Amino acid sequence: MFLNAASPRRSFSIPININLQGARRRQARELLHTVTAQEQERSRGGDGHGGHQVKTQMPVSSVGEDRAILLGFGMMAFSVLMFFVVGITMVKPYINSKWEEEDRCMLLHTGILDEWVDCRGVSTIPCLTATVNLVASNQSAVLHFDEESLLFTPKCFYEPKCHMDQMEVEGEVLTVKSNLDSWLGSTFSCLSDPTRHPGEVILNKKYTLERTLFAVLWPSLMLGGGALLAGLVKLTQCLAHLSAEMAAGGRLASKYSSGGIFYKGVHRSTSAM
Repeated sequence: MFLNAASPRRSFSIPININLQGARRRQARELLHTVTAQEQERSRGGDGHGGHQVKTQMPVSSVGEDRAILLGFGMMAFSVLMFFVVGITMVKPYINSKWEEEDRCMLLHTGILDEWVDCRGVSTIPCLTATVNLVASNQSAVLHFDEESLLFTPKCFYEPKCHMDQMEVEGEVLTVKSNLDSWLGSTFSCLSDPTRHPGEVILNKKYTLERTLFAVLWPSLMLGGGALLAGLVKLTQCLAHLSAEMAAGGRLASKYSSGGIFYKGVHRSTSAM
């Protein structure tokens, strides 16, 4: 009786243990399948589908950076326009100016023409003339203040600005004449161009190398400043993108390493069962 009563209990112990082990193995397989599926989704996301997620983590240029870049390019465009203006008004006249032969001049005579000259169709102005003697060649020549006065008024040494008040204009010319008369009979340095302007000399040279370089300096500084500003902003944006990519790669590597450790732990648990 006792043997017969105990035998059924022993017969049920083995199937119960087998069912428990099977359930644990099934749980481990499902967990392992879930982990591998997540790793595959991450790998696909890093290649193509998850590119949007990576892009959203990239730093976006701010409004201030965009305005700084526009300011830099605007400065460069404006400097090009300034180069064009300076080239016409300063560089070209300096290259064409041939007033380089220095001579000694002695002032002989000054006077004001009876017939006033036209000033750009606005009014008429008095014309102050001056005659000098070239000491080296002992020849007389017409004296001009600079090459610009020779270009616009070939007969005059000096002409005032265009004004409607003729009394004020005449007083200005008389003041210049009295100052010039103090040089009568004295010698001073002057510049001549015997090839293109024989019989004419100038007192001062307007388009000099120093003035031309000073005029070119400002557009050059603006061009360099605009290029430097745009370059620094672009360099900052490139460094920010590189930093974001390195940070994203580090996070992805940490996720893969944690997933591998978890996979090894699950594999050991299943093998132990």
